[in-house]
Amino acid sequence: MIPVTSFAGRRVALFGLGGSGLATAEALVAGGADVVAYDDGEMARVTAAARGIAVEDLRDIAWDGVAALVLSPGVPLTHPEPHWTVPLARAAGVEIIGDVELFCRERARLMPEAPFIAVTGTNGKSTTTALVAHLLKVGGLDVQTGGNIGTPVLALEPFAAGRAYVVECSSFQIDLAPSLAPSVGILLNITPDHLDRHGTMANYAAIKERLVAGSGLAVISVDDDFCRAIAGRRVALGRPLETISVERMLEEGWSWEPHRLTLRAAGPDDAIAVAACIDLAGIGSLRGAHNAQNAAAAAAAAMATGIDLGVIRAGLARFPGLAHRMEQVGRAGKVLFVNDSKATNADAAEKALSAFDGGIHWIAGGKAKEGGITPLAPLFPRIAKGYLIGAASDDFAATLDGRVPYERCGTLDVAVARAAEDAAASAEAEPVVLLSPACASYDQFRNFEIRGDRFRNLVLALPGLVPFAKE
Repeated sequence: MIPVTSFAGRRVALFGLGGSGLATAEALVAGGADVVAYDDGEMARVTAAARGIAVEDLRDIAWDGVAALVLSPGVPLTHPEPHWTVPLARAAGVEIIGDVELFCRERARLMPEAPFIAVTGTNGKSTTTALVAHLLKVGGLDVQTGGNIGTPVLALEPFAAGRAYVVECSSFQIDLAPSLAPSVGILLNITPDHLDRHGTMANYAAIKERLVAGSGLAVISVDDDFCRAIAGRRVALGRPLETISVERMLEEGWSWEPHRLTLRAAGPDDAIAVAACIDLAGIGSLRGAHNAQNAAAAAAAAMATGIDLGVIRAGLARFPGLAHRMEQVGRAGKVLFVNDSKATNADAAEKALSAFDGGIHWIAGGKAKEGGITPLAPLFPRIAKGYLIGAASDDFAATLDGRVPYERCGTLDVAVARAAEDAAASAEAEPVVLLSPACASYDQFRNFEIRGDRFRNLVLALPGLVPFAKE
């Protein structure tokens, strides 16, 4: 735990007592704050009280004595309308902040030079966060990883010499962190998302920009209009910037040619030269352009933190990947099995299908999103056969009919068995059985993690399966 000392002796109101909220309340108490907390859910209130947190309805407290309102990230600040605590705080002139802001204030007070890499973007945040942490660990650093990726940021180990922090930041967390100023800020991409919480794309992009606006070094992928504009503003201010593109060759920055990342930078005489090359060929956990983007961002952050390029290359080759995100489960003979259960829409499935040249035995289906799989039509030639599950089976069958062989399997266990059998009997040199459903899971599974776990367990039970080792 990181005790929050910046509010010692002052009263702090806190709303939201889930995982991050409870960790924040305990960190504030440990730092000497007088915390009064509340949650709309009775069980959350009971749990907090049992752990020694003072619980009181914030509608009944005297707000003129409150120094700050700390909101959990899931609590609306502005859209679709502010949570009922927000106008109470604003009427009393009370600042409204979140757990990442408290982390930033503690770092500024206690150890402002502690390496702090913050990662955001609509897609790829978790993989990049895990990859940065992995590279820093391979480089010998004591690394704490948390934020939106899982462990609440204030539940990490306290600041200490030689300790680095890698934090995934959602737009909700950034919106509640006005002093966010990482040593390295990574912005991967901006596409429509969470507009119910931010109102407009312009507002959503402006919130994302805050993470890199305050960073020592900004690492920005420039393959979408919003990120290009943000990078342009960074250039105009003359602030340190490293750009990334997996769609074109940049004059300066990181570019990707299939299987190879190249960094071009100005040398001592201002001439542009190749400063670094990284070969991603054969690294199964980093297949595809989207993972090349993640790898470039992670390499840039690691180099900025002082990690040697040779160590970075070795670390990338050893990266095990994240569960449910292009996770290589194992091989049975020539057949590779990949768990991409996190692909809950067509855009995410497109990245997985694009990562293989062909021979894909594709398990798809579930609760379909708007548009179905029609946008994936250019990738249909790569699919040897589709295995359809769940509520989307009829719609997906209609889209594939006449273009891709398919069968309705209904459930995941049937689909895995049929796909494994067909892939093993195929003439393809390296067939892949890919779970990348392009659908939400909740017609048959409570969440994508449970769906992915089920796929993994089914695959591991196949005869002759050799699992991939995990670190």
